[in-house]
Amino acid sequence: MLSRSDLADVPISPAEVVRAVEDAYVAFAGGASDNPRKLSVAHPDGWSVAYAMLGRDGRRRVVAMKTSYKFDPHHDRSTKRYYTTITLYDDATGMPIAMMDCARVGALRTPAVSALLVRETARPGARSVLLIGTGTQGRNALPHLLAANPHLNRLMLYGTHPEGLEAVYRQLLQHNPQAELEIVSDPIEAARSADVVLAAAGPGTRVALEAKDLAPGSTVVLVGYGLAPSTLVEADRVVATSAEQMTLTGTDMAGPDGRLRRVDAELPQILDHRAVGRLTDDERIFVYNSGLVLTDIAVAHALANRAIAEGRGTEVSLWD
Repeated sequence: MLSRSDLADVPISPAEVVRAVEDAYVAFAGGASDNPRKLSVAHPDGWSVAYAMLGRDGRRRVVAMKTSYKFDPHHDRSTKRYYTTITLYDDATGMPIAMMDCARVGALRTPAVSALLVRETARPGARSVLLIGTGTQGRNALPHLLAANPHLNRLMLYGTHPEGLEAVYRQLLQHNPQAELEIVSDPIEAARSADVVLAAAGPGTRVALEAKDLAPGSTVVLVGYGLAPSTLVEADRVVATSAEQMTLTGTDMAGPDGRLRRVDAELPQILDHRAVGRLTDDERIFVYNSGLVLTDIAVAHALANRAIAEGRGTEVSLWD
């Protein structure tokens, strides 16, 4: 059993996370891994929602089950409860590896996916990025982005919480001590000069960039909130990690007719060279980041191996 505190400071670099995630996608695209559709149940009054996600990583020979449960009856941070776990099994020996908290796994996996999406869709010569949001995803976004896109050298950040702004900067310097971060007060003005926009704000944000606010040839990545539906409706090209998941979780980005734009390419196929991310330098690309459980497995397996090797966690004789 590996708790949140057991995993909190297990060392792993952004570059290692990006490589693990990319490897998981390529294996999936090549047919070596399985990622069935997730199951979900929700309270009829919206009090809670739970998900179960099963996956088999054929390269690592690991089978895993991830569960997610959110209890939020009053939409109030003081009463909200959110728990995720992942259980790993060795598919070569038939032995269980670990049951572990999945909070850090998700916090690392998601920005690594965004980094790969940007790498495959950013226009040639892209240099500037605008990050919207300073929560968990915002704080991890830039180190992973730069691990896959070291050419991005103008980093802009918009947020409304001083402690969040400081945390993003601190996390950036931990991995990129020479980097400079520009705090912007007007996200619309910043977006007009940004080659890449990462929308990683929480649901309470007042920012909702429209298509008209984006620069020609820009890539916009929706991780959380911060983009209006027009950025998808009017995009020249749409890329997603999974078209199926986008139809399930991206309904708030539907156009005036209530429909979602068709996805032109998916990340696993792009990484496997079966599709391309960008066709022309001036097209505006909308990107939807919704992680597959296979990427959770890859990151969880790496963290679990390191934690166990360091003697962390508690061994439980569950089946004795």
